[in-house]
Amino acid sequence: MKNKNRIVITGAASGLGRAIALRYAKEGWTVCVADMHHERGEETVEMISSRKGGAAFFHYCDVTSNEDLEKVAQAMDERFGGTDIIVNNAGIAAGGAFEDETLAGWERMLSINLMGVVKGCKAFVPRFKRQAHGHIVNIASMAGLLSMPFMSSYNVAKAGVVSLSETLYGELTPYNIHTTCICPSFFKTNLTESVGDSDKQLVENIQRYMEKSAISADDIADMIYAAVEDKQLFLLPHDKAKEAWLFKQNQPDLFFAESVKYGQNLKDKAEQVGA
Repeated sequence: MKNKNRIVITGAASGLGRAIALRYAKEGWTVCVADMHHERGEETVEMISSRKGGAAFFHYCDVTSNEDLEKVAQAMDERFGGTDIIVNNAGIAAGGAFEDETLAGWERMLSINLMGVVKGCKAFVPRFKRQAHGHIVNIASMAGLLSMPFMSSYNVAKAGVVSLSETLYGELTPYNIHTTCICPSFFKTNLTESVGDSDKQLVENIQRYMEKSAISADDIADMIYAAVEDKQLFLLPHDKAKEAWLFKQNQPDLFFAESVKYGQNLKDKAEQVGA
């Protein structure tokens, strides 16, 4: 079976990855649910299979492994003749004071959230060049654009994804390979399941922001589908976050003054708890 509606989504067993998988399946795409979580991954496949739309299959994938990503790409070659879109979505969350984040935590963060994206691109870009088309979708975050306090490793990893996406956009567009970088803010998902030893108060704050969000994973998946169709480089789904990014660009001194105020507020709260 060969077509040109073939998509691989890492971290597609749940959250935004699952929402993207369902959105593309709705349009009749063949979806590879690439994830480490077999049971949840098969649930995503079953959700696709039970609805009218595209076909789907689960493939185990740890994005820290070159071999796993290469196996996913090879499976798509053998079963469907190639891949048209790779969505590098798999990721984890972490946060806390800089001195409290361990070096092991930094290495885990960068290996998944940054190098997992790099390895995903490495597995598929040569194939995209051979077939003379393809599209890379990298899930970054507003954290990579705003660099707020108490999220250093996460900010750095996501900023790296932003920079990689910008680089690939200029480098690969001449080969008819397009790149779209997604920078969401808070929305309802299961990301906090992966926070590990992060500051508990920070995790609670993040969870509260996520629950308050008026934008769902399904909404963002709809926006991603449209952005890819339009070959956009950036998608910033949240209006307030977009305003903050523009504020940073246009009035950096004021922006960082507000960043210091935010950091002071978190410091004061931490001292009250510890008192």
